[in-house]
Order: sequence, then C-alpha cells, then structure tokens
Amino acid sequence: MKASARLVVSLDSHGNSVVRVLRSMTPLTLVPARRVGPVALVHLVSSVTAPLGGDSLSLTVEVGPGASLELRGVAATLVLPGSSGAESSSLVRFSVEGRVRYLPEPTVVTGRARHTAVVEAELDGHAELQLREVLVLGRAGETCGALSSSVRATRCGKPLLHQQLVVGDASVDGSSAGLAGKRVVGTELMLDAVERPVGGGEWWSVVPLAAGGTLATALGEDVVTVTRVLDAI
Repeated sequence: MKASARLVVSLDSHGNSVVRVLRSMTPLTLVPARRVGPVALVHLVSSVTAPLGGDSLSLTVEVGPGASLELRGVAATLVLPGSSGAESSSLVRFSVEGRVRYLPEPTVVTGRARHTAVVEAELDGHAELQLREVLVLGRAGETCGALSSSVRATRCGKPLLHQQLVVGDASVDGSSAGLAGKRVVGTELMLDAVERPVGGGEWWSVVPLAAGGTLATALGEDVVTVTRVLDAI
C-alpha cells in the first residue's frame, strides 16, 4: 500500500489557526477537532491496520506564519510484517513558520517487522516545534522487529539535529551502550526559545542542542513511566 496525506494550517484575520487543506488517504486519516481558536487541533487516525511490510506512507504538514497546530495520535501504531517480508516505510515532513506540537501515540515494533521511519522538519527563523516519539520493542513476550528511526531538523537551511535510532538487534539493545535491555525508549525534541534545565537522572537525560533547543531521552520498562518522564520536562 502506498498512501500520502497533506495538512495545511494558516492564521486567519481574527487570529485563529485554521485548517486550509485537509487531504487524507487510507490509512492516513486526518480528523480536525470542532473548535475555533489560536491553536488548530487535528488527530491522525490510522483507518486500517498499518504499516504492514511493503507499505509506504507519507504525510506533509505546512504551518504558516503565526499559526499553531497540535497534531495528535489517537491509538498506538503497530508496525507489522507483511507476507512478502518487504520493508515498510513512513515519512512525515514539516514546513513550519508558526508553531507545531506533534504528539503521536507510541509505536510498537512487532516481531519480524522491518520498518524505516523518517521525520523531516524545516523551520523558519521564529518557528517552534515539539516532537515526541515513544518506541515499544515488541508486544508482551515478543522479540522486537527491526526499525530505523531518523529525525532531521533544520532552521533556515542550517542543521539543528540529525539523529538516527536503530533497534532490533537483541545484543545491541540489551547492552549498556544501547538501550540497556529496556523495552521502551522515548525522545522529545523541543525547538523553541524556552530555557529548560539540562541534566539527567536514572534512565533519562535532557541535553542542549548547539543551535538552540533541547533533546530529552528516557528509557523504561513501560510506556506510562517513560511518558511521565517526558511530560515532566
């Protein structure tokens, strides 16, 4: 299955963030909340089970000057193998001149799955982006499949962050140089002007980025624990 979706948000004359373009394609279904205000709320719903092996999914999001978007998931994403054994892929591309919060629900990498996930974000000089990713290595009692997750962010064409996380090799995931055997890993990228304390604790850290912004990382045995750590940052 190949599918692409597009979402465009801009500011109207009353200061409301308005969805101007809403183009869905199964399984990428965009559902706007029925409210008017400074922040547009849109839910990303997977209308069929996806991604399966061989699927190629892409979402393009554009947010204009002064506009704000909160894009949320409504259920966990299950990355599943297909009958052919082919790899699946997903691409989310942001073009931001305003403000975006992208808060999908966790992604579960099931056994035998092979998936590549890429998020690309281009920000203008005053744009803000909050991006969260929570990965679960397999269902209960299941060995994790293979996943490569990349985040690339630039501001006015200059690099802010390029990070890749690869999971699925049990010996690496279980090592102290990897995920130390933890089943859930969460990251939160915050590209804004807010000054946050940096540091770390047991299984979490917050580090500054050289060109501005912060990156938080948390490890844990369950989604609730990791999400609470990210919420507290």
